[in-house]
Amino acid sequence: MKKAKTGDTVQVNYTGKFDDGMIFDSSKGREPLEFTIGDHQVIPGFEDAIVGMQEGENKTIHINADDAYGKHHKELVIEVEKIRIPKDINVKLGQQLQINSENGEVINVIVTGINDTTVTLDANHPLAGKDLNFDIELVKIV
Repeated sequence: MKKAKTGDTVQVNYTGKFDDGMIFDSSKGREPLEFTIGDHQVIPGFEDAIVGMQEGENKTIHINADDAYGKHHKELVIEVEKIRIPKDINVKLGQQLQINSENGEVINVIVTGINDTTVTLDANHPLAGKDLNFDIELVKIV
């Protein structure tokens, strides 16, 4: 039976969990995730796990933060004065916002703290610094 290799386009079902078992993402109820191995469309540890799998095969993997979304970088967490937030935005914890850098680049951030005068914004990926676990099923090698 054919095994998945670099260059193959594959379809996979998956459930992503933290070490405590909490699910953070799943393809259940959706179409399988389709990507080409080697095109870096998914995190490296996930992509590497598919290589060598056969259609219908299931696997559970653990991916260290460095092979997933990387380390959490403190320098990507900033505190801004509330008065700099547009008045039409009712800021809430966990809210995703977009800000412009000094050079005009759009940056996605998450509100991680609010007090009377400041708002803390985190530009790290929400899964940065976290080890991840995936239950994977290789549905099809396209």
